[in-house]
Amino acid sequence: MPKPLLRVPRRAILAGGAAALAAPALAQAPWPNRPVRMVVPWPAGGAADLTGRIYANALSQKTGQPFVVENRGGATGVIGEQAVIQAPADGYTIMNESTPISITPALMRDLPFSPMREFLPVFQTMSVPQLMLLHPSVPARSVAEAIALIRAANGNFPIGSSGNGSMQHLVMELFVRGAGLRATHVPYRGGGPALADLLAGSIPMYFGNVNSAVPHVRSGSLRALCHTAGTPRINAFPDLPALSETIPGFETAEWNGIFVRVGTPPEIVARLSALLNEIVVEPAIQQTLRNGDLTAGPNTPEQFAAFFRSQTEKWGKFIPEANIRLE
Repeated sequence: MPKPLLRVPRRAILAGGAAALAAPALAQAPWPNRPVRMVVPWPAGGAADLTGRIYANALSQKTGQPFVVENRGGATGVIGEQAVIQAPADGYTIMNESTPISITPALMRDLPFSPMREFLPVFQTMSVPQLMLLHPSVPARSVAEAIALIRAANGNFPIGSSGNGSMQHLVMELFVRGAGLRATHVPYRGGGPALADLLAGSIPMYFGNVNSAVPHVRSGSLRALCHTAGTPRINAFPDLPALSETIPGFETAEWNGIFVRVGTPPEIVARLSALLNEIVVEPAIQQTLRNGDLTAGPNTPEQFAAFFRSQTEKWGKFIPEANIRLE
């Protein structure tokens, strides 16, 4: 005799169907549906940290999920970058990194990974050019006069930097080589000590970021001769000429950007990009950036990726040519 069919209550069938429909919806809940970690591979208080916190706070407000800044400084950004590489490529660990990510591959021959292969650029969060800064006792009042002074010193004119392989060192070397000069490089352990010695007159010249130099230039404690941006003029000093007017094609700036791990789902990258592009045009964000003499505007992952590639290639060629090393 055949066994009777199991009778399932209609209410149970309806409940089971609802659960089946709900499961894909839960699995595909829009990103982010839990806290996101933003790794900043630099100590708290620096430019990358401050920029990261500006965007992390705005992302938290927009999404309703915490974006928690985690400072993982050390080894010129490498320690923080490795922390991101070791995290899942799920969009819940992102990184606000700075210019050295495009420089360290050429400086550190034993770098255990390739940033170009491990990270996906999402959004450039800020840019800040350098200023050619002189102590007021130096008689040069134009780039041409500064070049003449350096040339007359026959290789003995000291120019400070924030350390071997730093952005300030690279800018100094680009300038010296571009103008056909020789000079004496004076590396410091950070931009603060270098700027302090420039203010004291211990060194005559230093290429400093606009945001750190503004108060000293406006007070007359330092003299700025030019900027290194790719634009003819900059907002902080509208009358200051670009160095490219003397050395054609000269363009440098420090920058920050949001990266995720390669392999992060495209829909998450698109969502994060869209959020950041909404944030960057908000008047309050623009004012906050301007207060720090930083600039930023809308950009796409493709645009930032092309920029990141060009920077990596630029320094990958220049650093060996200039024989620049960390030691």
